[in-house]
Amino acid sequence: MRLAALFSGGKDSTYAIYLMERRGHNVEYLLTIFPESDESLYFHYPNIELTKLQAEAMMKHQLVERCGIGRAEESSALARLIEKVSGMVDGVVSGAIASRFQLKAFKEICEKYDLNLFAPLWGMNPLTILQRMISEGFEIIITGVAAAGLGKELLGARLTPSLVEEIKQASDRFGINPAGEGGEFETFVLDAPIFKRRIEIIEVEVDWRGDRGFLKIKGAKLAEKKNY
Repeated sequence: MRLAALFSGGKDSTYAIYLMERRGHNVEYLLTIFPESDESLYFHYPNIELTKLQAEAMMKHQLVERCGIGRAEESSALARLIEKVSGMVDGVVSGAIASRFQLKAFKEICEKYDLNLFAPLWGMNPLTILQRMISEGFEIIITGVAAAGLGKELLGARLTPSLVEEIKQASDRFGINPAGEGGEFETFVLDAPIFKRRIEIIEVEVDWRGDRGFLKIKGAKLAEKKNY
């Protein structure tokens, strides 16, 4: 099938694309919403502009819409994006894992345009997903934290088995979502098996706001893949 994917630049949307392509489907388009602030209900905020570089790394077409904050504005922006690819693809891919609120909203918009919604991560154990991403060659960094048990020191940290264990401990103690699907933490993918080139970070800045914060990537470029 020819598909479009909801793409934030984070681990879940990237991994969902990877899984669908591994099943033999062709994800031709990346659909990205640029929210105006981190208060977005549905969409990723930190470093969203750099999804353009990731799209180039994957050699995929990216379609972008900007939106304000609020369910109506965000749903409208997503509908405009999906309308653009209706008739060109058979379905849309989402990185949703357990958020019924999110999945229902996306499914309703897809049905309006006679498109199937695919959520290959749905129902999977969040910690298993993180472990598989690492073992399958994803290079992921933490770009936002906003939950008890997750501190400033995690900003810029790479996802490793030891970090997954740290996230598990925070989940056990404070009840946070281990996948960060509730906004507890956000990520940015630097490299993956579906990237033709990797992202190299040149300059960053930490924006810390008391008990939460973001890693702003102020400079980045495409680089050749590492050889191991």
